[in-house]
Amino acid sequence: MAVWLVRAGSQGENEQLALDEKIVVIGWSQLPDLKTIESRDELKELLSRKFPDSKVMRIANWTGQLWAFRSRIQEGDLVVLPFKKTSAIAIGRVVGDYQYRADLAARDACHTRPVEWIRDDIPRSAFDADILYSFGAFLTVCQISRNDAEERIRAFLSGSAPMSHVEITAEEVYEAVEEQAPPDLAQHARDLIQTHISRKFRGHDLARLVTALLEAQGYVTETSPPGVDGGVDVIAGKGPMGFDPPRIAVQVKSSDNPVDVGVLRELQGVLKGFGAEHGLLVSWGGFKQSVIRDARKLFFEIRLWDAGDIVDALMESYEELPADLQAEIPLKRIWTLVPNDE
Repeated sequence: MAVWLVRAGSQGENEQLALDEKIVVIGWSQLPDLKTIESRDELKELLSRKFPDSKVMRIANWTGQLWAFRSRIQEGDLVVLPFKKTSAIAIGRVVGDYQYRADLAARDACHTRPVEWIRDDIPRSAFDADILYSFGAFLTVCQISRNDAEERIRAFLSGSAPMSHVEITAEEVYEAVEEQAPPDLAQHARDLIQTHISRKFRGHDLARLVTALLEAQGYVTETSPPGVDGGVDVIAGKGPMGFDPPRIAVQVKSSDNPVDVGVLRELQGVLKGFGAEHGLLVSWGGFKQSVIRDARKLFFEIRLWDAGDIVDALMESYEELPADLQAEIPLKRIWTLVPNDE
């Protein structure tokens, strides 16, 4: 049995489709049903005909990914879907052969494998840095095999061996580049920042960080002291004294576990008591799918922030943060070339 990374669109556009339809799905909708393809060479010839302007290396790259999806992935293998739209990861078990879904052509989702999703709400912080690094490969389909990844992931899912949050060394980074697809360095950097925040800002300190991020966005804030908070950790408003709208009540959860819909309803229920028109629910460990579904209905009332959203807010307003907080989270902006042969 193996573990495979299978993405759902370069921007995560088919993530919810994958969960709803219980499939893993890739693009290449220009290609016909691949069931008739009998060899890797035949697939390579098909790609060359369909994409005559593509470079030889790109065709070879695509051939490897599509052949893996079509033939190498086996029933019982695990598939990993890192979400683009939230800071979470889904893991499922393959339960059938390749299927061509003509009914999903409009979604660029014809090529599928049926999956039983085991977990769809695992926070990225639950995984060791080296495994997260493997999850960041710049490919749509990729086997995850370094450092006994399969054994460790299966143990994690069974609850018999929680991840140990080991550091990844520079040597391991170079080895990973040589052994697998080019990594997503931006995502790797985000994971390192996220791990740092997770260790330095636990409990009430996470509310302190959220407060600073809101102040950097122009809000006047008040943070509840540690202890009983009445369901709200931070209140924030615009204007010189914070009297102007939007007035926001913020609940902050620093646990590594995703919160359930009860926490969302609790925040909704206390908004009026704090004179707030809007709510912000911050959960470091992310959200159950039930929370995400209900939050869509509350789009004009409540927003959600997970660990990834906190990192986004940090990067957007880092220069506006107090010097002491910058010292606690020392960042440096860099530029790098992005690989495009996916």
